[in-house]
Amino acid sequence: MQAAVGDRIVVRGHKVGQHERDGEILAVEGEGGGPPYRVRWADTGHEGLFFPGPDAEVEHFPKSPKKVRKSSKKES
Repeated sequence: MQAAVGDRIVVRGHKVGQHERDGEILAVEGEGGGPPYRVRWADTGHEGLFFPGPDAEVEHFPKSPKKVRKSSKKES
């Protein structure tokens, strides 16, 4: 499993009625994008170190390139 800061981690429920849990990855503590991850959980806002199990998956978000602003000055 590999992740980057800003990715989302989702932990699926094991039993009927158990909800899934998700959070934002704030820091990657392992080598090469590996765990553990510092996560802010969406349901509680709690931040903590997380060691994912087989029921967890990472949703990657593409990094958007910075937009270059064009000058609005008109040449005379």
